[in-house]
Amino acid sequence: MEDSVRWSVKVSRETDLALRNYLGARGMRKGDLSKFIVQAVEDHLFHRTVADIKSRNASTNQVQLQSEIDQAVREVRREARMESARHSKRRFVK
Repeated sequence: MEDSVRWSVKVSRETDLALRNYLGARGMRKGDLSKFIVQAVEDHLFHRTVADIKSRNASTNQVQLQSEIDQAVREVRREARMESARHSKRRFVK
């Protein structure tokens, strides 16, 4: 982990034992605790962000929203194809 910071976290003994048993049963070592926590935090933040966006868009017309998403995806794909084509041309023009 680059630029990592140290956290001091307090959990119940039951939580500590349950997590250590879980990690140990999967062959993970003491150092893997940090990796587990990072993954858990990232997963939780992702799911909370998705829930917030769904909540914010709950009153949005779903057909209109899907149309806007489809349009954005088409634009990104078009730009990616154009960028890829530019790189391909550069490879052959030397």
